[in-house]
Amino acid sequence: MDGPSGSGKSSASRGVARALGLRYLDTGAMYRAVTWWMLERGVDLTDPAAIAARALDPVLTMGTDPDAPAVAVDGADAAGPIRTSEVTAAVSAVSAVPEVRRRLVAEQREIIGLGGIVVEGRDIGTVVAPDAPVKIYLTASAEARALRRTAELVGTTVDAQKAAMARRDTLDSTRKIDPLAMAADAVELDTTALNLEEVIAAVLRVIKEKA
Repeated sequence: MDGPSGSGKSSASRGVARALGLRYLDTGAMYRAVTWWMLERGVDLTDPAAIAARALDPVLTMGTDPDAPAVAVDGADAAGPIRTSEVTAAVSAVSAVPEVRRRLVAEQREIIGLGGIVVEGRDIGTVVAPDAPVKIYLTASAEARALRRTAELVGTTVDAQKAAMARRDTLDSTRKIDPLAMAADAVELDTTALNLEEVIAAVLRVIKEKA
């Protein structure tokens, strides 16, 4: 399941995985984890070479339980720290570095290879798992996405989130390596007017049709 920030990927993916008894992987959390690790160590995130030099250093452990998708970095719980505004502002720069992408895509494919999983991100259908039997691309209006993200965060506004998302969308969709894009054979679902239960139901219908 791919799509931009605030489209509902995380909640919908977890809900679908739970409904079908499958595992769940948030690939965005992996990029956030690497970003957080580098921020903690003072790596210059304006320097792609500096990021590339440390790309293999952090040890990530990803939980795949949709009810408790744990994230650990070097053995320490990072589920909370990777969701800060500082990480959000920096993750696009880190995820654009080829060495980071190669490392994480390889790990994502290993996890996917164990079977029975719902995976969410920005390049799953196009790069990570192009042979996936079902590909969903979630989207929503800029206003709806900003409202959702504002509800999740403390100390922000809809306008601030709309601007931040526009910036990140541009960075993610125009990067040279594995840009955000909808796979040619993906089913696009506009979630603007849907609540979470309705999004999950729509995805489950697509899966049933494709099965």
